Amino acid sequence: MAGKGKKLRSLSGIRPSGNVHIGNYLGMIKPALEYQREYNCIYFIADMHALTTLKDRMLMRQYTLDLAATWLALGLDVENHIFFRQSDVPAVAEYAWYLACFTGVGFLEKAHAYKDAKAANKEVNHGILSYPVLMAADILMYDVDIVPVGKDQKQHVEMARDMAGSVNAVLGDDTIKLPKPVIKEEVKTIPGLDGRKMSKSYGNEIPLFCEPKVLKKRVMSIKTDSTPLEEPKDLDGSVIGELYAHFSTDEEYADLKGRLKAGGVGWGHAKEDLFKAIDRSIGEARERYFEYRKDENLLEDVLRRGAEKASLAAAPQLERIRERLGFNV
Repeated sequence: MAGKGKKLRSLSGIRPSGNVHIGNYLGMIKPALEYQREYNCIYFIADMHALTTLKDRMLMRQYTLDLAATWLALGLDVENHIFFRQSDVPAVAEYAWYLACFTGVGFLEKAHAYKDAKAANKEVNHGILSYPVLMAADILMYDVDIVPVGKDQKQHVEMARDMAGSVNAVLGDDTIKLPKPVIKEEVKTIPGLDGRKMSKSYGNEIPLFCEPKVLKKRVMSIKTDSTPLEEPKDLDGSVIGELYAHFSTDEEYADLKGRLKAGGVGWGHAKEDLFKAIDRSIGEARERYFEYRKDENLLEDVLRRGAEKASLAAAPQLERIRERLGFNV
């Protein structure tokens, strides 16, 4: 709760790294949009972050506009909040350089993404190593109060706070505001078709906005055990149950749970119920998405206007750190 008076500022970003799926929606986009009621929100499409792995210009544009249409379709209020493409505010790279000059390499080597990439023998370019610095710039340059993140992203906010502390120790305690990570405990890891975390890299995702027949095909491909039709089954703890809980009413969940436990109902029936619940929940937003996605000029205009507002929001922080570094402003 932001309380009375001036609203606090919240920031959320997402990489354009592929088709938007239900895991993105439930784990990040939906919770972030809920902050619109109580906070002044900054939302951005992190295309500069995506560049660490995505080098195809056509895919970068496609994924970026897909995300823009998705946020609009789901109810983002671009008039009262800030929504922009990261690369449209190039000053973030300047700010990242200032932070980098106060950040040790050993500190960056502790980042989960860097350690995971190195352990998996993946390409470790400079962007991977300095990823937390750019993310810190995203957060700190806009003077935000809170950063809603999943548990797997908490480290990046903590690293941003550490970097801000290093700068403040040299340039003055009031140089950079220290934001707080906000972890929504009720938003758990969203399982994919195979039970692992839903991820494009695993190929186990359920697209958020696709034709109903595609959605149904993906839902019906969820892996389940081979319990016979007549045997009782437990909805709780199953992939279907975890997903169904996000889209069904409490009464619907209890009904399906009871029918499965009684026997005579198979996992195929449960998948049908899951498909119907998802389709019902996102149907109207899906229609809006396809309308927005057809108008690329509108999407580009929304992002351009958002970048102008983001630049204005960042200006005081840039001016302050430049002045304290002895640069002309």
